Amino acid sequence: MLAIKAGLAAGDRLPFNADEAVVALMARHILQGARPVFFYGQAYMGSLDAFLVAGAFSVLGLQVWAIRLVQTLLYLGVLLTSALLGREAFGSWKVGVLAMLLLAIPTVNVTLYTSASLGGYGEALLLGNLILLTGMRIGRSLQATRRPGAIWRWALLGFWIGLGLWAFGLTLVYSFPVMAYLIALVFHRPVQVSPMVIDASSIPPADSSPERLPAQAAVPWKNFLAPALALAAGGLLGSAPWWGYALTNGFSRLLYELGGGAIAGVEKMSWLLQVGQHLMGLGLLGTTVTLGMRPPWEVFWLGLPLLPLILLFWMAVIVFILRRLSRSHPDRADQALLVGVMLTLLLGFLLTPFGADPSGRYFVPLAIPLSLFAAAMIVELRKSYGLVAYGLVALLLGYHLWGSVQSALRFPPGISTQFYAPSQVDQRYLPDLMAFLRKRGETFGYTNYWVAYPLAFLSDEELIFLPSLPYHLDFRHTARDDRIAAYRQQVAQAQHVAYITTKHPALNDRLRQQFASHGLTWQEEKIGDFTIFYALSASLRPEQMDLGQASNP
Repeated sequence: MLAIKAGLAAGDRLPFNADEAVVALMARHILQGARPVFFYGQAYMGSLDAFLVAGAFSVLGLQVWAIRLVQTLLYLGVLLTSALLGREAFGSWKVGVLAMLLLAIPTVNVTLYTSASLGGYGEALLLGNLILLTGMRIGRSLQATRRPGAIWRWALLGFWIGLGLWAFGLTLVYSFPVMAYLIALVFHRPVQVSPMVIDASSIPPADSSPERLPAQAAVPWKNFLAPALALAAGGLLGSAPWWGYALTNGFSRLLYELGGGAIAGVEKMSWLLQVGQHLMGLGLLGTTVTLGMRPPWEVFWLGLPLLPLILLFWMAVIVFILRRLSRSHPDRADQALLVGVMLTLLLGFLLTPFGADPSGRYFVPLAIPLSLFAAAMIVELRKSYGLVAYGLVALLLGYHLWGSVQSALRFPPGISTQFYAPSQVDQRYLPDLMAFLRKRGETFGYTNYWVAYPLAFLSDEELIFLPSLPYHLDFRHTARDDRIAAYRQQVAQAQHVAYITTKHPALNDRLRQQFASHGLTWQEEKIGDFTIFYALSASLRPEQMDLGQASNP
């Protein structure tokens, strides 16, 4: 795992993307005294990642590799907690360690979203594992004694759930199943056996302690009041920033963004048609990216010679899961919880606006339960086929490594967070772009989202260009891209401005037409994917031109 991430960084095969730059800017501002609650420009995805990055910056300096180091450390935590999940859910350290090994060289999708920061995917995976582990520990007590167990565990569970709600709403795919799991265990009554004569000496005396009550005893509801209060208190503490924002700004925007409202307008069709489209996307795009058969940013097959074997392997894992859940065994509830996480995620993708996102980011949490069940199947096969069964481990790891190398070598874009080709900007030319702008004295202006924030961070906020230009080839643009109010003020006060475009010839032509129609003179420079319009004879602003319709956030 470390070698893969280090290799991507050393080979510059993982571009510094705009979302990552926003996190970096937030971290920089935190060191300057700012205290953002959410990712800039939205009320969704808390600033936990930015605070962690700020900690790294304070020690290592404001470096892109420091951001990647934070993601690496988070993923190490994911690996360790996944091993613990294997021990907890399958009663076997072998399963846990083997699953950790499978996750150490994961699919391209997992490698991408646990290497580059988009604001909280590493935290979501780690918090999700902690939610599952804590819930399973409480569940053990409920199954063994019909008692809630240690109160601190309930408070801790609430804290992880609350922290996850603020850090990234994606953690709800863990929180909902865990709560359903615990409620089911509380309400579950053991199967009653037929009456039989028993020795009176086996009946516990009237003053027996509650811990020694037989499992068939009725649920002592009063014993669950304190755990419920602890759960609520822990949840409030963990999600305190979320509630603080709600008390100041109201709940409407929070709930709107949590439910995917910000991307709901992408699909102009009825809800049923949207679900149908999401189902098609899940089958064609989601499944293939989850199993590592393609990278998330485009459709081309990875490791084609091995692909049929990989498909057969995962079909066998699905059959194994169904067989495990159909049999009665001590760990069935915990393993059903893992399946519940996967089903919750898939239902969320199908039924909410998040299903409109064709990237693989929302499928990342599936990797952990799938790896756990895959490891359990291999351990089971080991009993019948000996060490030969471990050949499946080599097959899977080799396939994932092949896919990562194959994707990295296709550069540009390399291992990219951008699934829309016109936004896949070759960032290797950013240093040349910055040098040119500084030489020409063009420190303010306008560009698109994928240029504005990497440019701002890498120049120590010397080069401020607002993301006011469209990057979609149909000239669509959202005002949501403009995330930092202080930048708007600086550019508005600038005496002259420049324009930077990327991979958009039609926009270049329109700019030229608009400049000419306003009687301006200008100069142009091409640097890699960047086209710079500079030395404008007058300071013409985008709102004074026809450059496409901007929509509201």
